[in-house]
Amino acid sequence: MTTARAQFFQKSSFAFVGHSAAKPFPALSFGHAKRLGKQVFPIDPSVPHIAGEKTFTDFASLPGKVEAAVLEVPREETARWVGLAADAGIKSVWIHMNRDTPEALALAKERGVEVFTGSCAVMYLVKGPSYHSVHKWVNKLAGKY
Repeated sequence: MTTARAQFFQKSSFAFVGHSAAKPFPALSFGHAKRLGKQVFPIDPSVPHIAGEKTFTDFASLPGKVEAAVLEVPREETARWVGLAADAGIKSVWIHMNRDTPEALALAKERGVEVFTGSCAVMYLVKGPSYHSVHKWVNKLAGKY
């Protein structure tokens, strides 16, 4: 049986949101999703390019709609990005571990946004053996995958 967390990454289009001037961009999850054939868009208002890709400043500047967003921004920005995702019609958001806040979670609930938090997105995107596959195995044993 596929979990809701695993189903999140079965979607075909994603925005990966970061703020490189304050914290490294979620390059691992962005790159792995791209290698899996997902349509991915980097949103980072602090830099013009990520991994050779043009960045976008927000959801409104994307060339089309996305099904989901992965947020890996500083904690103090998370609630704002949840609100921006909801404004853009995105109904499914992954907040990278340790980036969620009570305000962000309350806003997601209020706006009808399905939110996933508490774990690393990379372990759902990496196929084959890696540090993240060990992380995945431990989470499966603990019933958190």
